[in-house]
Amino acid sequence: MIIGPFINGAAIILGALGGALVAHRMPERLRTGMPLAFGVSSMAMGVVLIARVAHMPVMVIATVLGALVGELIRIEDGLVLVGGLARRLVEKVATTPRGISHEAFIESFVAILVLFCASGAGIFGALNEGMAHDPSVLIAKAFLDLPTAAIFATTLGLSVATIAVPQMAIQLALAFGATLLMPLTTPEMIADFSATGGVMMLATGLRICGIKMFPIGNMLPGLLLAMPVSVLWSMAF
Repeated sequence: MIIGPFINGAAIILGALGGALVAHRMPERLRTGMPLAFGVSSMAMGVVLIARVAHMPVMVIATVLGALVGELIRIEDGLVLVGGLARRLVEKVATTPRGISHEAFIESFVAILVLFCASGAGIFGALNEGMAHDPSVLIAKAFLDLPTAAIFATTLGLSVATIAVPQMAIQLALAFGATLLMPLTTPEMIADFSATGGVMMLATGLRICGIKMFPIGNMLPGLLLAMPVSVLWSMAF
């Protein structure tokens, strides 16, 4: 029985509810300081994943080609629409905290959407549970996502809770599809896939910290290209 995605999704919902409830009591130093800690943590996890790469050119090619595809089909624009829709849906039943512009809201929402839905821990945790029936990775991720969701909810409000829906959908799809995918992979393919995801986690951390607003959504196709490019590279070299 698959339980990890549901536990992880519940953690985001609970964190968002708690953060929205205490938003007016949360000290400003925590609202500004904690996201920086989450951003640095995301960058650190990205560096660890990148260090495990099997073929450095594969990571570069997948990232660049993926970004090219994403720019052409404007994935980031689609995520912006999702962020705006989430805010409008939430505002029908509750008000989001004041003091944040629409542009700032979208920037933060897209960043945490990628952080929660496209993280290496979530992807590999879902695959691991599907193959080995071990939800421990996703349960550990849930304990990290709960306070993260709470902190961001103090600024973005209950819209953070809506991210649980796409995250659970992605993790459930990966878990149930793992039995078909994993037998076809090699350790080198998984390492290259992980490193490509690490690049995106590094970019996500830079975005959360406000250092550089990378179009992370447009980089996501790189995850789809990483394993095929790894296979082609191994065959050619």
